[in-house]
Amino acid sequence: MSRRRLISSGSPFEAVAGYSRAVVDGDDVFVSGTTGYDYEAMDMPEGVEAQTHACFRNIADALAEAGSSLGDVVRVRYIITDVAYADAVFPIFGTYFREVRPAATLIVAGLLRPEMKIEIEVTARRSR
Repeated sequence: MSRRRLISSGSPFEAVAGYSRAVVDGDDVFVSGTTGYDYEAMDMPEGVEAQTHACFRNIADALAEAGSSLGDVVRVRYIITDVAYADAVFPIFGTYFREVRPAATLIVAGLLRPEMKIEIEVTARRSR
């Protein structure tokens, strides 16, 4: 029996680009870079704050499907498109990770679409 399981968000882009929303390998869960796309409203929130919360919701959903949670995150990479967003998103990061305190990296770089202001990638270790 394979220890590897793929989790999909249902996006057709996953098949086109050849990736999964998350991969479970044993107790490790690797969640792909996740933007703030709101799958219920089928749109991208405008502000970086709303996008950041939406990223965390999307990540939490993928982790839950993997039998994990934000409390199991051991590594996080944040990508923002403008250094000016840092002061707005730092307190939001703390809202989700104040107690967990995973190893973290913040990168300022361009993203795939101009409306995307933040992308978050996490690695979690499922609790036993």
